[in-house]
Amino acid sequence: MKVTRAVAGTAIAAALLLTLNPTSAVAAADTGLRDAAKHTGVRIGTAVDMAAFNADTTYRDAINREFNSVVAENVMKWGEIEKERGVLNFAAADQLVDSARANGQQVRGHTLLWHNQLPGWLTAGVTSGEIDAAELRQILKRHVFEVAGHFRGRIVAWDVVNEIIDDNAQLRDTIFLRLLGPGYIADMFRWAHQADPKAKLYLNDYNVEGINAKSTAYYDLVKQLKADRVPVHGFGIQGHLGVQYPFPNNVLDNVRRFEKLGLDTAFTEVDVRMPMPPDATKLQAQAYAYSALLQACLLAQRCVSFTVWGFTDKYSWVPGVFNGQGAANLLDENFIPKLAYDAVKTTFTLGGR
Repeated sequence: MKVTRAVAGTAIAAALLLTLNPTSAVAAADTGLRDAAKHTGVRIGTAVDMAAFNADTTYRDAINREFNSVVAENVMKWGEIEKERGVLNFAAADQLVDSARANGQQVRGHTLLWHNQLPGWLTAGVTSGEIDAAELRQILKRHVFEVAGHFRGRIVAWDVVNEIIDDNAQLRDTIFLRLLGPGYIADMFRWAHQADPKAKLYLNDYNVEGINAKSTAYYDLVKQLKADRVPVHGFGIQGHLGVQYPFPNNVLDNVRRFEKLGLDTAFTEVDVRMPMPPDATKLQAQAYAYSALLQACLLAQRCVSFTVWGFTDKYSWVPGVFNGQGAANLLDENFIPKLAYDAVKTTFTLGGR
């Protein structure tokens, strides 16, 4: 058990009150989130935009100061690594891994399989019929062994399959499901485990923070995979929220039910967007949401990391996807901490007592 978790309940409840009263937040503005988190047993991570990493020293310095875990925002996705069939480019991903190791940071791998950001040659080949089911399975197996094998021993955990259940709680209709059937999911985990036996292997998705039909579909899937002796080790809860929506219910109970199946858990892509422009009420609601998700992680027994999907609004993906929304991150466009940053730091600090 983590040191914090025998006494976490009272401390975390106090943290929630402090997030709603920013004047009473724990003072440690110069130490960074990784320092606040170090006694909790939960790593604090961020997704990294490698273009910004190379161009913006303020951004790069903040990653090293604030986080002890990183994940590639895009450069480990299939469409980035193998734009041309058979030609693999790990340069940007290797740079991230090497930097992380030099700065004492763990690396999460994201992702071995997703229905988006696939190579054009793959989707075109399946659509035309040039790539049939048998060939697709061999291509997929080769991809797993090449990518997971390349990073063998350097990645603490992989999001093996990403977003494979849709919002109707059914297996997502993808080229992989259509051609290979649902068995491709177990195959992915078995291949990944063979390629890197020490990496923890995760399912990962959005809208699974609370107990609902979609998270229950994952719960049932995990039970079946475990019964079939498939090496699945973790459940990743993305945590993409918006202040205009109700906060998910029963988050802690949801985390705990996956842990009872023998899985580690992690919050993997947390951000909390809002209709623009920000105001005091929206920023306070945002701080509450960040803190409440982190509290669930700290109160659970096997929640190992809390990763934000970017940390500064300067490089956020949100405005480009959600029209009229933004300001989703812990720091604003000028790298100034927001109330949410203070809330996360306070929650970590009290959780470590």
